[in-house]
Amino acid sequence: MTPRDASDSPNNRWSDLDRPPLNTTALRRGLVREGGLWRQVDVVQRTGSTNSDLVARAAEGDLDEGAVLVAEEQTAARGRLDRQWTAPARSGLFFSVLLRPAEVPVTRWGWLPLLTGVAVATGLSRAAGVDTALKWPNDLLVTVGDEERKAGGILAERAGDDGVVIGVGINVTLRADELPVPRAGSLALAGAVNTDRDPLLRGILRSLEDWYGRWRAAEGDPAASGLQETYAAGCATLGRVVRAELPGERSIVGEAVAVDGDGRLVLATEAGVQEPVGAGDIVHLRLA
Repeated sequence: MTPRDASDSPNNRWSDLDRPPLNTTALRRGLVREGGLWRQVDVVQRTGSTNSDLVARAAEGDLDEGAVLVAEEQTAARGRLDRQWTAPARSGLFFSVLLRPAEVPVTRWGWLPLLTGVAVATGLSRAAGVDTALKWPNDLLVTVGDEERKAGGILAERAGDDGVVIGVGINVTLRADELPVPRAGSLALAGAVNTDRDPLLRGILRSLEDWYGRWRAAEGDPAASGLQETYAAGCATLGRVVRAELPGERSIVGEAVAVDGDGRLVLATEAGVQEPVGAGDIVHLRLA
């Protein structure tokens, strides 16, 4: 599907006055600067997947690090394991960024989704006044009433030999009757003091630039950059008994006790064994 620029102004652009379009000019003015990470910011009205678009463009060799692609609506958005992500137009933030961490060994690139989670949580705390917890490895949780609910997710994909595209989806103004599943949430339902998507996106991308700069300067060392400690402090999975559903229809139940230097979740099982989990679905069972 060919993306259309948001400035194309379709007739229904202002059909929901509670959900105004993003201001591309203001976003570029606030984010693109000499010596900064963000080189270009594009906003399209509608596309299949911002991640797929950036990966394809990176493969063509016409994108520098720091490209940002934002969509007002995605028709084929994907989460982990190719799960679909759906939301009404302009009800959230749906964007992808291209990073090329040349100074960092590829073995440490697995920290990028966790780094993005820290950056998003930090940015939303400042810009929206919402505490966002991190569910390992890539979910963003908010509290609605007394329930912990997923309000967003992160997806990382390789883009050629030297690049990574990070996609972020966040429910901002999604109403209760629009939730795709009852356990979903949004910033508005969590009591955000600000749901204006322009300052929210600027806050998140500035936070991401800051954390990425620290991590890259430390050559990807999660301890030296402060990333490992900060992620652990904001991770709602740690200290819980969880079930890790692994490839090959295998599962492990144990207490999540740490995130190790490789970004893996370490489970302490009843057998007295500590097992690191590098990939899989995590189900929160109860507090330890």
